[in-house]
Amino acid sequence: MANNQEQFRPGIENSSEEIKQPTGTKEKLVETPETTVELSPRDIEARAEKARLEALETAASIESKNIEKEQKKSPTGRGSINKRQKEKSFKQTMNQVQKELPPSKRVFSKIIHNNYIEKTSDIIGSTVARPNALFAGAFVAFILTILTYTVAKTMGYALSGFETIGAFIVGWMVGISYDYLKVLITGKKSG
Repeated sequence: MANNQEQFRPGIENSSEEIKQPTGTKEKLVETPETTVELSPRDIEARAEKARLEALETAASIESKNIEKEQKKSPTGRGSINKRQKEKSFKQTMNQVQKELPPSKRVFSKIIHNNYIEKTSDIIGSTVARPNALFAGAFVAFILTILTYTVAKTMGYALSGFETIGAFIVGWMVGISYDYLKVLITGKKSG
């Protein structure tokens, strides 16, 4: 016993972190009053602040896990919105906005935001009136109309008026073909 007590006394020989045990194995010293260094008030505050931040982070992560579990348990809970709630919210917003409009614009807004007209517009916008198709149609119509007009003027032909419409249709077909080929190759819709 006396041998062990001598090993824990601070001194020149025992200043290292590890000491020899009587059996010859090395172990780390247990923190005792003799081996600890006194901390300044600033160090104590820093350690307390670090511990407080770690506790807050732990509490926040536990709380977020609990919220995720609750949302998984109730799919119609606070995290998800069903179709009826969306429609109700949309109608309330539209009514509020339409009340602030002048009478003529209010009537136009009610007509445009009719369910049938909106659905029809969405279908047309996603099939026939694709942005690339309209752009290609306008571009090709512009170029072909200028070329047709120039050739007709130099050759002395009269134009019928269908040239621009025909050129737009050709350009529109090019644009639609480009869109559908792009969807087939990449699998992503544009616009």
